[in-house]
Amino acid sequence: MPETRNEAAAQRTDWAEDRTILANERTFASWMRTGMACVGVALGLRAVFGSTDHPLVAKAVAELFILTAAFIFGSAARRAVLAQRRIDDHDTTAQSHVGMIVTSMTLAIAAVAVGVILWLL
Repeated sequence: MPETRNEAAAQRTDWAEDRTILANERTFASWMRTGMACVGVALGLRAVFGSTDHPLVAKAVAELFILTAAFIFGSAARRAVLAQRRIDDHDTTAQSHVGMIVTSMTLAIAAVAVGVILWLL
């Protein structure tokens, strides 16, 4: 009987680790959406304030949002990878570390490219 309880407790612990892996991936996706929202705000600022008397101010504020997005992408990847390395997966398959890094770096590069384009317009 005690062995059955230990096995059940071990299985619950394994499942808790799996839930934590999935929560980490949802958090990573949430940060990616937040970064994309920053890029959207930058584009919106350019659209709204493009014909203002002070275009450099509008561009500078838009660039702050672009830089914030790039920071969010990099920080999200770093934190997600660190969290995943501490947890073992059992019944679920964790997203690869490389996939998270590639996704975040691609979005960071794209955000910076959008910032360059906004500055040149």
